[in-house]
Amino acid sequence: MRHDYDVIVAGVGGVGSAALYYAARAGKKVLGIERHAIGHDLGSSHGHTRAIRLAYFEHVDYVPLLHESYALWEELERECGESLYRELGLLEIGPPDGEVVPGVLASAHEHGLDIETLDDGEISRRFPGFRAAPGQVGVLEHRAGVLFVERCIHAYVNTARKHGAEVLENTELLHWQASSDGVRVATSGGEFTSEHLIIAGGAWAGTLLGELGLPLKVLRQSMFWYTAESKVYTPEGSCPVFLFETPRGVFYGFPALEGRGLKVAEHSGGIPVKDPAKIDREIRTQDQRNIEQFLASYLPGMGHRLEGHAACLYTMSPDGHFILDRHPSHPRVVFAAGLSGHGFKMVPVLGRTLVKLTCAGGTNAPIDFLSLRRF
Repeated sequence: MRHDYDVIVAGVGGVGSAALYYAARAGKKVLGIERHAIGHDLGSSHGHTRAIRLAYFEHVDYVPLLHESYALWEELERECGESLYRELGLLEIGPPDGEVVPGVLASAHEHGLDIETLDDGEISRRFPGFRAAPGQVGVLEHRAGVLFVERCIHAYVNTARKHGAEVLENTELLHWQASSDGVRVATSGGEFTSEHLIIAGGAWAGTLLGELGLPLKVLRQSMFWYTAESKVYTPEGSCPVFLFETPRGVFYGFPALEGRGLKVAEHSGGIPVKDPAKIDREIRTQDQRNIEQFLASYLPGMGHRLEGHAACLYTMSPDGHFILDRHPSHPRVVFAAGLSGHGFKMVPVLGRTLVKLTCAGGTNAPIDFLSLRRF
Protein backbone atom coordinates (compact mmCIF):
# COMPACT_ATOMS: atom_id res chain seq x y z
CA MET A 1 0.00 0.00 0.00
CA ARG A 2 1.40 3.41 -0.97
CA HIS A 3 1.15 6.04 1.79
CA ASP A 4 1.10 9.83 1.73
CA TYR A 5 3.74 9.97 4.48
CA ASP A 6 6.21 7.83 6.35
CA VAL A 7 5.27 9.41 9.69
CA ILE A 8 2.41 11.61 10.88
CA VAL A 9 2.86 13.49 14.16
CA ALA A 10 -0.39 14.38 15.92
CA GLY A 11 0.25 17.42 18.11
CA VAL A 12 3.11 19.82 17.40
CA GLY A 13 3.71 21.25 20.84
CA GLY A 14 6.74 20.32 22.94
CA VAL A 15 7.24 16.59 22.32
CA GLY A 16 5.52 16.71 18.93
CA SER A 17 7.76 19.46 17.56
CA ALA A 18 10.83 17.46 18.61
CA ALA A 19 9.45 14.26 17.04
CA LEU A 20 8.70 16.17 13.84
CA TYR A 21 12.30 17.36 13.70
CA TYR A 22 13.95 14.00 14.42
CA ALA A 23 11.75 12.19 11.90
CA ALA A 24 12.50 14.77 9.21
CA ARG A 25 16.23 14.73 10.02
CA ALA A 26 16.18 10.94 9.64
CA GLY A 27 15.02 11.46 6.07
CA LYS A 28 11.40 10.49 6.63
CA LYS A 29 8.53 12.14 4.80
CA VAL A 30 6.70 13.58 7.79
CA LEU A 31 3.53 15.58 8.41
CA GLY A 32 2.74 17.41 11.64
CA ILE A 33 -0.89 18.12 12.53
CA GLU A 34 -1.50 20.89 15.07
CA ARG A 35 -4.99 21.94 16.18
CA HIS A 36 -3.81 25.52 16.86
CA ALA A 37 -1.01 27.75 15.54
CA ILE A 38 2.57 26.71 16.24
CA GLY A 39 3.74 28.10 19.59
CA HIS A 40 0.18 28.84 20.78
CA ASP A 41 -0.77 29.64 24.37
CA LEU A 42 -3.79 27.32 24.69
CA GLY A 43 -2.11 24.14 25.94
CA SER A 44 0.89 23.20 28.05
CA SER A 45 3.95 24.62 26.26
CA HIS A 46 3.86 28.39 26.62
CA GLY A 47 4.54 31.12 29.14
CA HIS A 48 8.05 32.18 28.02
CA THR A 49 10.10 30.00 30.39
CA ARG A 50 10.50 26.43 31.63
CA ALA A 51 13.07 25.09 34.08
CA ILE A 52 15.68 22.50 33.18
CA ARG A 53 17.56 20.62 35.89
CA LEU A 54 19.50 17.40 36.40
CA ALA A 55 19.06 16.47 40.06
CA TYR A 56 15.51 15.31 39.61
CA PHE A 57 13.56 14.94 42.85
CA GLU A 58 10.65 13.19 41.11
CA HIS A 59 12.61 10.01 40.24
CA VAL A 60 16.30 9.16 39.95
CA ASP A 61 15.69 7.33 36.64
CA TYR A 62 14.98 10.60 34.81
CA VAL A 63 18.59 11.75 35.18
CA PRO A 64 20.04 9.79 32.21
CA LEU A 65 17.23 11.18 30.04
CA LEU A 66 18.09 14.68 31.25
CA HIS A 67 21.78 14.30 30.42
CA GLU A 68 20.74 13.38 26.89
CA SER A 69 18.26 16.25 26.72
CA TYR A 70 20.93 18.80 27.68
CA ALA A 71 23.11 17.54 24.81
CA LEU A 72 20.20 17.61 22.35
CA TRP A 73 19.16 21.14 23.32
CA GLU A 74 22.73 22.28 22.68
CA GLU A 75 22.71 20.50 19.32
CA LEU A 76 19.48 22.26 18.36
CA GLU A 77 20.93 25.63 19.36
CA ARG A 78 23.88 25.05 17.07
CA GLU A 79 21.65 24.09 14.14
CA CYS A 80 19.09 26.86 14.49
CA GLY A 81 21.60 29.55 15.50
CA GLU A 82 19.49 30.77 18.42
CA SER A 83 19.92 30.85 22.19
CA LEU A 84 17.29 28.54 23.70
CA TYR A 85 18.78 27.94 27.16
CA ARG A 86 20.31 30.14 29.83
CA GLU A 87 22.14 28.76 32.84
CA LEU A 88 20.91 30.55 35.97
CA GLY A 89 21.16 27.88 38.64
CA LEU A 90 18.26 26.47 40.62
CA LEU A 91 17.63 26.91 44.33
CA GLU A 92 15.15 24.39 45.80
CA ILE A 93 14.02 24.94 49.37
CA GLY A 94 11.96 22.76 51.66
CA PRO A 95 11.89 20.67 54.83
CA PRO A 96 14.76 18.20 55.18
CA ASP A 97 12.25 15.35 55.40
CA GLY A 98 9.96 16.54 52.59
CA GLU A 99 9.69 15.39 49.00
CA VAL A 100 11.89 17.89 47.17
CA VAL A 101 15.17 18.14 49.10
CA PRO A 102 15.56 14.39 49.82
CA GLY A 103 14.63 13.64 46.20
CA VAL A 104 17.26 16.05 44.86
CA LEU A 105 19.91 14.60 47.14
CA ALA A 106 18.98 11.03 46.17
CA SER A 107 19.37 11.83 42.46
CA ALA A 108 22.63 13.67 43.12
CA HIS A 109 24.01 10.72 45.11
CA GLU A 110 22.85 8.11 42.57
CA HIS A 111 24.33 9.93 39.58
CA GLY A 112 27.27 11.83 41.05
CA LEU A 113 25.82 15.32 40.54
CA ASP A 114 27.33 18.44 42.07
CA ILE A 115 24.80 19.90 44.52
CA GLU A 116 25.36 22.45 47.30
CA THR A 117 23.33 22.23 50.50
CA LEU A 118 22.48 25.39 52.48
CA ASP A 119 20.77 25.98 55.81
CA ASP A 120 18.18 28.73 56.25
CA GLY A 121 20.78 31.28 57.32
CA GLU A 122 23.05 30.56 54.36
CA ILE A 123 20.10 30.89 51.98
CA SER A 124 19.40 34.45 53.20
CA ARG A 125 23.08 35.43 53.05
CA ARG A 126 23.67 34.01 49.57
CA PHE A 127 20.32 35.02 48.13
CA PRO A 128 19.00 38.10 49.95
CA GLY A 129 15.78 38.10 47.94
CA PHE A 130 14.67 34.81 49.52
CA ARG A 131 13.60 33.95 53.05
CA ALA A 132 13.53 30.34 54.18
CA ALA A 133 11.38 29.34 57.14
CA PRO A 134 13.29 28.17 60.23
CA GLY A 135 14.40 24.59 59.76
CA GLN A 136 14.05 24.62 55.98
CA VAL A 137 17.11 23.74 53.93
CA GLY A 138 18.15 24.50 50.39
CA VAL A 139 19.82 22.58 47.60
CA LEU A 140 21.56 24.56 44.86
CA GLU A 141 22.20 23.13 41.41
CA HIS A 142 24.47 25.40 39.36
CA ARG A 143 23.97 23.80 35.96
CA ALA A 144 20.20 24.20 36.03
CA GLY A 145 18.52 27.06 34.22
CA VAL A 146 15.78 28.18 31.91
CA LEU A 147 14.50 27.15 28.49
CA PHE A 148 12.61 29.72 26.42
CA VAL A 149 9.64 27.57 25.62
CA GLU A 150 7.99 29.14 22.55
CA ARG A 151 11.42 29.80 21.05
CA CYS A 152 12.27 26.12 21.47
CA ILE A 153 9.12 24.94 19.70
CA HIS A 154 9.60 27.33 16.80
CA ALA A 155 13.23 26.22 16.52
CA TYR A 156 12.23 22.58 16.24
CA VAL A 157 9.47 23.26 13.72
CA ASN A 158 11.53 25.64 11.58
CA THR A 159 14.50 23.28 11.41
CA ALA A 160 12.16 20.34 10.72
CA ARG A 161 10.72 22.26 7.78
CA LYS A 162 14.24 22.83 6.48
CA HIS A 163 14.64 19.06 6.52
CA GLY A 164 11.45 18.70 4.49
CA ALA A 165 8.72 18.34 7.13
CA GLU A 166 5.23 19.58 6.38
CA VAL A 167 2.96 21.08 9.03
CA LEU A 168 -0.78 21.67 9.04
CA GLU A 169 -1.65 24.34 11.60
CA ASN A 170 -5.15 25.08 12.92
CA THR A 171 -6.14 21.57 11.89
CA GLU A 172 -7.93 19.16 14.21
CA LEU A 173 -7.29 15.44 14.11
CA LEU A 174 -10.80 13.97 14.19
CA HIS A 175 -9.97 10.27 14.35
CA TRP A 176 -7.40 7.72 13.24
CA GLN A 177 -7.50 4.07 12.22
CA ALA A 178 -4.55 1.68 12.16
CA SER A 179 -4.15 -1.62 10.32
CA SER A 180 -1.33 -3.96 9.45
CA ASP A 181 -0.72 -1.84 6.34
CA GLY A 182 -0.53 1.58 7.91
CA VAL A 183 -2.50 4.35 9.56
CA ARG A 184 -5.27 6.55 8.15
CA VAL A 185 -6.04 9.86 9.85
CA ALA A 186 -9.06 12.08 9.29
CA THR A 187 -8.59 15.78 10.03
CA SER A 188 -10.54 18.98 9.59
CA GLY A 189 -8.24 19.56 6.59
CA GLY A 190 -8.68 16.18 4.87
CA GLU A 191 -7.60 12.55 5.16
CA PHE A 192 -4.03 11.26 5.03
CA THR A 193 -2.29 7.90 5.22
CA SER A 194 1.03 7.04 6.77
CA GLU A 195 3.28 4.15 7.65
CA HIS A 196 3.36 5.28 11.29
CA LEU A 197 1.60 7.63 13.68
CA ILE A 198 3.15 9.47 16.65
CA ILE A 199 0.62 10.89 19.10
CA ALA A 200 1.82 13.78 21.27
CA GLY A 201 -1.52 15.37 22.03
CA GLY A 202 -0.85 16.97 25.41
CA ALA A 203 -4.15 17.75 27.12
CA TRP A 204 -5.97 16.09 24.20
CA ALA A 205 -4.02 12.80 24.50
CA GLY A 206 -6.80 11.09 26.42
CA THR A 207 -9.22 11.73 23.54
CA LEU A 208 -6.77 10.72 20.82
CA LEU A 209 -5.99 7.50 22.71
CA GLY A 210 -9.53 6.93 23.93
CA GLU A 211 -9.65 3.17 23.43
CA LEU A 212 -6.75 2.74 25.89
CA GLY A 213 -8.72 4.37 28.70
CA LEU A 214 -5.60 6.12 29.95
CA PRO A 215 -6.05 7.27 33.56
CA LEU A 216 -5.23 10.89 32.76
CA LYS A 217 -6.51 14.00 34.52
CA VAL A 218 -6.16 17.50 33.04
CA LEU A 219 -5.61 20.36 35.50
CA ARG A 220 -5.73 24.08 34.94
CA GLN A 221 -2.81 25.94 36.50
CA SER A 222 -2.00 29.66 36.59
CA MET A 223 1.24 31.50 35.91
CA PHE A 224 1.77 35.09 37.13
CA TRP A 225 4.31 37.81 36.38
CA TYR A 226 5.08 40.56 38.90
CA THR A 227 7.24 43.66 38.61
CA ALA A 228 10.62 43.03 40.23
CA GLU A 229 11.04 45.95 42.62
CA SER A 230 14.63 44.99 43.48
CA LYS A 231 17.67 43.90 41.49
CA VAL A 232 17.94 40.83 43.73
CA TYR A 233 15.11 39.31 41.66
CA THR A 234 17.01 39.57 38.38
CA PRO A 235 19.86 37.47 36.92
CA GLU A 236 22.09 40.51 37.32
CA GLY A 237 21.37 40.28 41.04
CA SER A 238 22.25 36.56 40.99
CA CYS A 239 18.64 35.44 41.32
CA PRO A 240 18.34 31.78 40.28
CA VAL A 241 15.34 29.77 39.20
CA PHE A 242 13.62 28.76 42.43
CA LEU A 243 11.27 26.14 43.88
CA PHE A 244 9.81 26.06 47.39
CA GLU A 245 8.08 23.14 49.07
CA THR A 246 5.88 24.81 51.69
CA PRO A 247 3.01 23.72 53.97
CA ARG A 248 0.63 25.43 51.49
CA GLY A 249 1.99 23.74 48.39
CA VAL A 250 4.90 23.69 45.96
CA PHE A 251 5.70 27.00 44.25
CA TYR A 252 8.29 27.81 41.61
CA GLY A 253 9.48 30.77 39.60
CA PHE A 254 12.03 32.56 37.46
CA PRO A 255 13.86 35.87 37.84
CA ALA A 256 12.75 38.86 35.79
CA LEU A 257 14.04 38.09 32.27
CA GLU A 258 14.04 39.75 28.86
CA GLY A 259 11.91 42.72 29.86
CA ARG A 260 9.34 40.66 31.76
CA GLY A 261 8.59 40.57 35.45
CA LEU A 262 9.42 37.81 37.90
CA LYS A 263 7.38 34.72 37.03
CA VAL A 264 5.81 32.65 39.80
CA ALA A 265 3.32 29.78 39.84
CA GLU A 266 2.02 26.98 42.01
CA HIS A 267 3.07 23.52 40.86
CA SER A 268 0.74 21.68 43.24
CA GLY A 269 -3.04 21.87 43.25
CA GLY A 270 -4.86 22.76 40.06
CA ILE A 271 -8.48 22.77 38.87
CA PRO A 272 -9.81 19.69 37.00
CA VAL A 273 -10.72 20.37 33.37
CA LYS A 274 -13.39 18.51 31.42
CA ASP A 275 -12.69 20.05 28.00
CA PRO A 276 -9.20 21.51 27.35
CA ALA A 277 -10.65 23.69 24.59
CA LYS A 278 -13.06 25.43 26.98
CA ILE A 279 -11.18 26.48 30.07
CA ASP A 280 -11.54 29.74 31.96
CA ARG A 281 -8.41 31.76 31.24
CA GLU A 282 -9.23 34.67 33.54
CA ILE A 283 -7.46 35.21 36.86
CA ARG A 284 -9.06 33.38 39.78
CA THR A 285 -8.94 35.48 42.94
CA GLN A 286 -7.91 32.50 45.08
CA ASP A 287 -5.02 31.62 42.77
CA GLN A 288 -3.68 35.17 42.92
CA ARG A 289 -4.13 35.26 46.70
CA ASN A 290 -2.16 32.02 47.07
CA ILE A 291 0.70 33.39 44.97
CA GLU A 292 0.86 36.70 46.80
CA GLN A 293 0.82 34.97 50.20
CA PHE A 294 3.75 32.86 49.00
CA LEU A 295 5.64 35.96 47.82
CA ALA A 296 5.04 37.76 51.10
CA SER A 297 6.35 34.79 53.09
CA TYR A 298 9.34 33.71 51.01
CA LEU A 299 10.26 36.57 48.63
CA PRO A 300 9.62 39.50 50.99
CA GLY A 301 11.25 42.12 48.77
CA MET A 302 8.83 41.48 45.92
CA GLY A 303 5.99 43.91 45.39
CA HIS A 304 2.59 42.74 44.23
CA ARG A 305 2.34 44.82 41.05
CA LEU A 306 0.89 42.29 38.60
CA GLU A 307 2.19 42.46 35.03
CA GLY A 308 0.66 39.38 33.44
CA HIS A 309 -1.14 36.08 33.82
CA ALA A 310 -1.61 32.92 31.74
CA ALA A 311 -3.44 29.65 32.23
CA CYS A 312 -1.58 26.40 31.56
CA LEU A 313 -2.71 22.77 31.36
CA TYR A 314 -1.10 19.89 33.24
CA THR A 315 -2.02 16.42 31.94
CA MET A 316 -1.49 14.22 34.97
CA SER A 317 -0.85 10.49 35.11
CA PRO A 318 -1.84 8.74 38.36
CA ASP A 319 1.76 8.55 39.60
CA GLY A 320 2.95 11.87 38.17
CA HIS A 321 5.35 10.20 35.71
CA PHE A 322 5.23 10.24 31.92
CA ILE A 323 3.66 7.53 29.81
CA LEU A 324 5.81 6.72 26.77
CA ASP A 325 5.09 3.56 24.83
CA ARG A 326 3.87 1.74 21.76
CA HIS A 327 0.12 1.28 21.40
CA PRO A 328 -0.55 -2.28 22.65
CA SER A 329 -3.08 -3.01 19.86
CA HIS A 330 -1.47 -1.07 17.01
CA PRO A 331 2.31 -1.45 16.67
CA ARG A 332 2.46 1.33 14.06
CA VAL A 333 1.31 3.86 16.68
CA VAL A 334 3.51 5.26 19.49
CA PHE A 335 2.66 7.97 21.96
CA ALA A 336 3.71 10.23 24.81
CA ALA A 337 1.12 11.32 27.37
CA GLY A 338 0.71 12.39 30.98
CA LEU A 339 3.79 14.60 31.21
CA SER A 340 2.30 15.81 34.50
CA GLY A 341 3.61 19.37 34.44
CA HIS A 342 7.32 18.56 34.30
CA GLY A 343 7.99 17.24 30.80
CA PHE A 344 9.14 20.18 28.69
CA LYS A 345 12.78 20.00 29.66
CA MET A 346 12.90 16.45 28.28
CA VAL A 347 11.09 16.96 24.97
CA PRO A 348 14.27 16.38 22.90
CA VAL A 349 14.88 12.89 24.26
CA LEU A 350 11.16 12.05 24.32
CA GLY A 351 10.64 13.17 20.72
CA ARG A 352 13.73 11.37 19.50
CA THR A 353 12.77 8.21 21.40
CA LEU A 354 9.32 8.19 19.81
CA VAL A 355 10.95 8.43 16.38
CA LYS A 356 13.31 5.57 17.18
CA LEU A 357 10.41 3.43 18.37
CA THR A 358 8.64 4.29 15.12
CA CYS A 359 11.38 4.12 12.52
CA ALA A 360 13.98 1.84 14.08
CA GLY A 361 11.63 -0.53 15.86
CA GLY A 362 13.12 0.08 19.28
CA THR A 363 15.31 2.25 21.47
CA ASN A 364 18.16 1.91 23.96
CA ALA A 365 16.83 4.83 25.99
CA PRO A 366 16.11 3.82 29.62
CA ILE A 367 12.36 4.31 29.46
CA ASP A 368 11.00 1.09 30.99
CA PHE A 369 9.85 2.98 34.09
CA LEU A 370 7.62 5.12 31.81
CA SER A 371 5.85 2.17 30.20
CA LEU A 372 2.08 1.89 29.96
CA ARG A 373 2.42 -1.55 31.57
CA ARG A 374 2.71 -0.06 35.05
CA PHE A 375 -1.01 0.72 34.96
